[in-house]
Amino acid sequence: MRSLQSVLQIGSILLLSALGGVSVVTTPALANRPAAQFNGAQLNSAQFNIAKGLAPAQNQQVKVLDQFAGNFRILGRKDYQNDREAQFSPVDFAVSEGLLASKYYYPLIGVRQDNRYLTWSMSKLPLPPKKAMQLVSNIHIIPANPKIAAELKQVKQGDLVNLRGDLVEVDDHGWTWRSSLSRTDVGDGACELLRVQSIQWVEK
Repeated sequence: MRSLQSVLQIGSILLLSALGGVSVVTTPALANRPAAQFNGAQLNSAQFNIAKGLAPAQNQQVKVLDQFAGNFRILGRKDYQNDREAQFSPVDFAVSEGLLASKYYYPLIGVRQDNRYLTWSMSKLPLPPKKAMQLVSNIHIIPANPKIAAELKQVKQGDLVNLRGDLVEVDDHGWTWRSSLSRTDVGDGACELLRVQSIQWVEK
């Protein structure tokens, strides 16, 4: 006999619940993506300055929107080099917070990252689905300086880290990418675009 499933659509996040289990897709921070295929090979190295923690190249800007800090369990990381966003963010961290960052629960969360999206799942949730969706997220990471850029490369799955920095909007010749400013939103544009000023390991 088949198990019953309920389907909840919130923005472009799809939550499937079967016997208490979920599968969730989170969408990237909002960007006015160009229709044409982006080719990173056509760019010069200076156009990746922000991703290296260096000063922006000409006609690039980083606007601070708000401050941001918290302890996050690293569920996974995905490094990027060839998409438009890689000029600014070289890596995404799939993270959990609160109860879902505990040593008991975080190993039960399955994640897949691709094209700035995060898909995560649990066979059984320890709290209501809406709350769980607020405790797992995909953060687009920007290093504030070369030292932070080097430290970010050391972050691995399972680490518990304290991240502090700024939620930002980046602009490149009129192409913009803007962070979410809410810790509890879901749907299109719900991911944070975080320029990391400080990283400390709570657990390795």
